[in-house]
Amino acid sequence: MPVLSGTAHAAASAPETAPPREYGLDILRVVSICGVVAIHVFGYMLGRAPRESRPWWIAVVLDVSWIWVVPVFVMISGALMLGSRMVAEQPGLFYRRRATRLIPALVAWNLVYLIGVRIWMRGEDLTPQRTLQLLVDGSVFTQLYFLWLIAGLYAVAPVLAGFLRGGGEARAAKAAAAFLAATVLFYMLPGVLGLFGVSSPVRLNFLTHWMPYVGYFLAGYALRNVRLTGFKLTVTALATAALIAGTVWHYGNKGEIRLLDAVVSVSYLGVGVALAALGIFVVTLSLASNLRVGRSGKPLTALSNATFGVFLVHLVIFEAIRLQFPAVAAGMSVKAMGLAYAATLVGSFAVSIAARRVPVLRSIF
Repeated sequence: MPVLSGTAHAAASAPETAPPREYGLDILRVVSICGVVAIHVFGYMLGRAPRESRPWWIAVVLDVSWIWVVPVFVMISGALMLGSRMVAEQPGLFYRRRATRLIPALVAWNLVYLIGVRIWMRGEDLTPQRTLQLLVDGSVFTQLYFLWLIAGLYAVAPVLAGFLRGGGEARAAKAAAAFLAATVLFYMLPGVLGLFGVSSPVRLNFLTHWMPYVGYFLAGYALRNVRLTGFKLTVTALATAALIAGTVWHYGNKGEIRLLDAVVSVSYLGVGVALAALGIFVVTLSLASNLRVGRSGKPLTALSNATFGVFLVHLVIFEAIRLQFPAVAAGMSVKAMGLAYAATLVGSFAVSIAARRVPVLRSIF
């Protein structure tokens, strides 16, 4: 997720003129990374607490309420990348800069999680076949698929930027809507076929993780300058909150309405989550548009730049906590998991901020 460490600037109108920083994107990054950590910590609890119990429902709320964060991260990337003149006019330079940032992280963190976490910390006995499968699937560990996802989007960014140039906001919006609609329908199909007893799961690998997210990538660019006020902002915010609440309810009551389960999947590519992510993106940027940051701009920028490292290191820290504290390993205590979440989040930010000050480590944080 290298976008997390980029500079939250709007697209430059001229190469020699630095645009003002878009602090709304920084706020989205920081809030969203808090959600990523919540999904992984409380998702662990969700898989262990007895279904329908109080801890289980709390885990459902604290996990599923953040389901929009991955689409929003992709949208942030689209807003920054597709609005850059370098992407369209100097693709070679763009690829070199992105490769310098992304390849070290891909290599280093796959090794950290494969050897450090799976083999050393967990004691897994990985066969060559299993290791190869993890690498091909792009799933050496929970979150690392996103590095392949963003790498694929960066690869096609110059093509998309070239298509969007000269087309205005209307072309970007139409393209985003078309790709999102096609993706949502594609991921709806397995559920609908399941109603008729047909199994047709979607399976991705390290070469294809990016494909379903082109719509979100384009949407970030298309919506980057949309600012709502007054009644429109209020209605959009309420509708977004209702979509998130509905998604939480749906997950908690999965299986009760088969048609709903088939048509509206509780996933990053479900129609409800897609609409919620669009709403979060627009509402946050709208609310932040008149925000006077002042002296808080520097720490906000530091936290925003550290989110890439937080994304990569947080599961190492959570794994260490899980192995040391039986109550966390059991995954049934709300208090223990809440403390584990706080420790993981704070510890991850501390490690990332510190690592960014060390030249060798900075390249992978």
